[in-house]
Amino acid sequence: VQLVESGGGLVQAGGSLRLSCVASGFPFDDYAIAWFRQAPGREREGVSCISSKDDGTYYAASVKGRFTISSDNAKNTVYLQMNNLKPEDTAVYYCAARTDWGIPLTSMGSLDIRHFTSWGQGTQVTVSS
Repeated sequence: VQLVESGGGLVQAGGSLRLSCVASGFPFDDYAIAWFRQAPGREREGVSCISSKDDGTYYAASVKGRFTISSDNAKNTVYLQMNNLKPEDTAVYYCAARTDWGIPLTSMGSLDIRHFTSWGQGTQVTVSS
């Protein structure tokens, strides 16, 4: 399984970026792919996730209404459109996959990182104020 992210960069607050994650090596019609992010000194947190079977999605409360996750199965690619970016969105963003279409959540309702077994190398997103 290989995941390759792209699309990160430097943007001013209020701006937009679109991240891409190209996946290979597993059935793209039976998966859940997520975006996590990690800021310096902080734990990796789940941002968004999409499921292949029912196009179900998950968004962290901090990004709901600003970020949109989507997939293009013909291109084996998942996108994260990020609008109205804030300085607190600054982090390395990672694409992660699990070869099961369900979206795993913890008892607190956040994305359960333990269920994602394949990871990309990460792409830096920096939002200046």
